[in-house]
Amino acid sequence: MPLPARFPVVSPYGSRPEEDVMHRTPLVPHRAGTAAPPVRATLITLLIAVVVVAGARLVLAAAGMQVMGMAEYSTLIPVVAAALVPLRQTLVVGLANLAVGILAYGILLPSMSHASRITVITALVASLLVSLAVCRTRIAAEGHLKGLMVARERLTLLSEASSRVGGTLDVTRTAEELAEVAVRRFADHAAVDLFDPVLKGEEPAPGPHAGPVTLRRAARRSVPAALAAAAPPGRSTVTYCRGSVPALSLLRGVPVHGQFTGAADGEDYWPADPDGTDTQAPHSALAVPLRARGVTLGAALFTRSRHRDPFDAADVLLAQEIAARAAVCVDNARRYTHERATSVALQRSLLPQVVPPQPAVQAVARYLPADIGVGVGGDWYDVIPLSGARVALVVGDVVGHGIRASAAMGRLRAAVRTLADIDLPPDELLTHLDDIVIRLQSETSPTPAGGAEDAVADADVGEFVATCLYMVYDPITRRCTAARAGHPPPAVVRPGEGARFLDVPAGPPLGVGGLPFETSEVHLPEGSLLALYTDGLVESPRHCLDERLERLLEVLSEPKPTLQEACDHVLDMLVVDRTRDDIALVVARTRALDDRHTVAWELLEDLSEVARARDLASLQLAHWGLPEAAFLAELVVSELVTNAIRYGGSPVQLRLIRHDTLICEVSDGAHTAPHLRRARTFDEGGRGLFIVAQLAERWGTRQQSDGKTIWAELALPPATAPAPAPALATL
Repeated sequence: MPLPARFPVVSPYGSRPEEDVMHRTPLVPHRAGTAAPPVRATLITLLIAVVVVAGARLVLAAAGMQVMGMAEYSTLIPVVAAALVPLRQTLVVGLANLAVGILAYGILLPSMSHASRITVITALVASLLVSLAVCRTRIAAEGHLKGLMVARERLTLLSEASSRVGGTLDVTRTAEELAEVAVRRFADHAAVDLFDPVLKGEEPAPGPHAGPVTLRRAARRSVPAALAAAAPPGRSTVTYCRGSVPALSLLRGVPVHGQFTGAADGEDYWPADPDGTDTQAPHSALAVPLRARGVTLGAALFTRSRHRDPFDAADVLLAQEIAARAAVCVDNARRYTHERATSVALQRSLLPQVVPPQPAVQAVARYLPADIGVGVGGDWYDVIPLSGARVALVVGDVVGHGIRASAAMGRLRAAVRTLADIDLPPDELLTHLDDIVIRLQSETSPTPAGGAEDAVADADVGEFVATCLYMVYDPITRRCTAARAGHPPPAVVRPGEGARFLDVPAGPPLGVGGLPFETSEVHLPEGSLLALYTDGLVESPRHCLDERLERLLEVLSEPKPTLQEACDHVLDMLVVDRTRDDIALVVARTRALDDRHTVAWELLEDLSEVARARDLASLQLAHWGLPEAAFLAELVVSELVTNAIRYGGSPVQLRLIRHDTLICEVSDGAHTAPHLRRARTFDEGGRGLFIVAQLAERWGTRQQSDGKTIWAELALPPATAPAPAPALATL
């Protein structure tokens, strides 16, 4: 769509190159009506002076006095005008002075000699010529000085843009810095519009971008400053119509500027401000595409009102240079936003998306990444269901930040889950985890055979060290077993008491090796509150660690109705500055499974006890109101008890746990763990554990100090409620 004749669009390379652009000062506000009144006043004053001098000559001549001295002063009038007014006004004043002199000395003073008249008139002509030469020299000097001042002002603006734009790695803030630099000193209004993917850290679609084009207004500034402050950007949507100045700029990939001759031009060929706060229509407009690394990120828009000179070719080159530097900063911020979003997504994908409900505890977890300038860290948490309705609460921290810390965190969390599945005690689990960290250190250590790029990458690896706290809570015995490796101690709030830290021996961090880990066991009544956290919650540059730990106990001692509120309250009261480290927090309230949910029987080391075990299980399930699960439970109990009596040793115990699922446990005195295998056609044994694995949702073995326990977890029929009566003790 071509532009009308009344709206000339000028290319930055189509101006007259021979024109001295330094004589025009677009950076300094210029008002068309402010220079004319002083010029007219000076001219009128000089003309009055000429008339007064001429009148004085006549009066003095009439009185018979000498007038040659007055002629000497009259020659100064053009010279004075040459020092004050432009060349044209100086010529007018000089000619007027010459005319008055010819009239006064050549006609009105007949007493003067002919030689005197010639001398005076010659002096006046010479003063006129001298005044013209002086005026021309003065104008040339002023133009040169003015050009130097404008060049210095432009260099200052360019230096300020280089130092102020790109101070942060935030896309929106970088756009705001560009608008702030341009307003007042370069334009009356500045706006930065970016493609929507750029604000999200993604790369925009390749050009060319033909109109209409829709962008997001990332920043805008206007004069006066109060107007800009009253209308924040808000990332409003703005559309460039086809044929408008910004659309042409994006289409051609070069700056485009033009002048508006009417209000209709501004409405038709300039995007309307989405905030609707503009008080003056633009008089001259300039659109510069923001391009970096071959990608168009958006456009910078500059306008001037009628009280300033319109944009010229020198302004276009200056705006193009500023926009080019700002575009690189915007692209750097976009790339960092993309990398950080990727890192945070990786970090969050490696963490539990939801905390599943557990029969042992009610848990709530929070993760807060570090500030944008630090990057993601290696903090993690986990709530792992264990056999026997138990639960493991884990928090850990990999030293460092970035993708490497997140990847290492994911490997450690996977290792903890694997070790937890085999029901290792907390101290043994940390010992195995320490070995894993040591092996990871050897895998990520710098290799001398690598090249220069490998050396640079390996320089960021550093020493791989992590901390971890591992706790196991049993809702039946209400015992909590914990061990920690260089991690802050957990806090507990028992019902009716204040918060305090559990006395868990502090082991060395993971990756140090050579030192054992110790376990602490404590009894927790039902309803106790446990708080596990990483060091980012209690470390602060303005307070010592002891003060922050005491503050944590004070906050935890304040009762809250829900765990969510308690968790948020801890973060609100303790998290002041997240620029140093990320934070992981787990708050759990313990539960207890009483006789209505669990029952146990001691069995003799006799195969006849297998039938009794089946009957005990069937009667108990009927008492719990679960007759539908009796058939599967009898099969599982029969196979497990048979294996325990035949291959294990006394004492043999059968325990049933009922909550969301039905757990069948058989314990014996042997430490040999069974292994699942597929029985061949003519094998007489080896099918019992295979049958259990097929019938149960999960099954496993855990070692104890006095033997082992084989357990199997069966699904319950839906909509089954726990029986209110106590469990059967004997049969």
